[in-house]
Amino acid sequence: MAGVSVLSAEELLSKRVQEMVLNGEEPPQLYICRDGDDTEDDSTLISPIPIIDMSLLSCSTRSTYEEELQKLKSALCSWGCFQAIGHGTPTSFLDKIRQVAREFFGQPMEEKKKISKTVVDFEGYGADPVPEEGQPLDWSDRLFLDVYPEDRRKYKLWPENPNSFREVLEEYTEKAENADRAHFQSHGERPDLVLGLKPHADGSGYTLIFQDEEGLQVQNNGKWFTVPKNPEAVLILMGDQMEIMTNGIFRSPVHRVLSNSERDRISVAMFYTPEAGKEIGPEDGLVGEERPRIFKKVKDYADTHWEYYQRGMRALHTATV
Repeated sequence: MAGVSVLSAEELLSKRVQEMVLNGEEPPQLYICRDGDDTEDDSTLISPIPIIDMSLLSCSTRSTYEEELQKLKSALCSWGCFQAIGHGTPTSFLDKIRQVAREFFGQPMEEKKKISKTVVDFEGYGADPVPEEGQPLDWSDRLFLDVYPEDRRKYKLWPENPNSFREVLEEYTEKAENADRAHFQSHGERPDLVLGLKPHADGSGYTLIFQDEEGLQVQNNGKWFTVPKNPEAVLILMGDQMEIMTNGIFRSPVHRVLSNSERDRISVAMFYTPEAGKEIGPEDGLVGEERPRIFKKVKDYADTHWEYYQRGMRALHTATV
């Protein structure tokens, strides 16, 4: 008698992507969600993501300041994101963050599992909570931690190893003042039919991302293009809540992560999100006869965003007038 073993999403998420990679296991069907032509890199067909020198926005030369400010506005209106340089954080410190993240994910599985989470939790080490039936799983392992305000920190979930982890994360949080959430994310080696992260827009106000390898792609005018690897740059990406607050002037772009069978990838993302219960909506100065209100006021949009993300859908329409 022949038999086929079929694992549920819950059972799959009790394992880790890195475990499957180390064991040489093929990705189960629940992870497969790439199909042929849709994965082509269109970056050669369109302009690259804008690069904004943040130091010029405090320049004493008015013409230089206004030119860079206009570039910034154009980037946020057309792309919803930009590569920031001149942001004041030394490249050496960005390298330190990438290194401590890689050290964490490079530890034996037994060590990482000391802070593992269940399939319904957000914080801790593991994969995202189980999506709704029919939705693919992301080929990634994460360490997700609340870091700000400080009273939200659950230090029992902060790794003891590497021993520099806590110091580096606290320093990074201090440098990124007013941050709400940070997570480290790792993608193990994987076959090319698997998506590291499926297409989505963030439910945050905005997100800071830096990566050690390419793989992150942003969609613009129906085409995908890869965010270039740049050790000194931080990608600043608008979330749905920023699109709501700017009455649609700034875009919240759809983005994804492509897996690579030849190398793994570490990215560090910090999400800036309004506190729970706070009502957001378009700023009054951005609504008028020339630009009618297109979004209403909403509360706890991040929760709504997550509900729709679990179904493979965007939630922005729930905030439209």
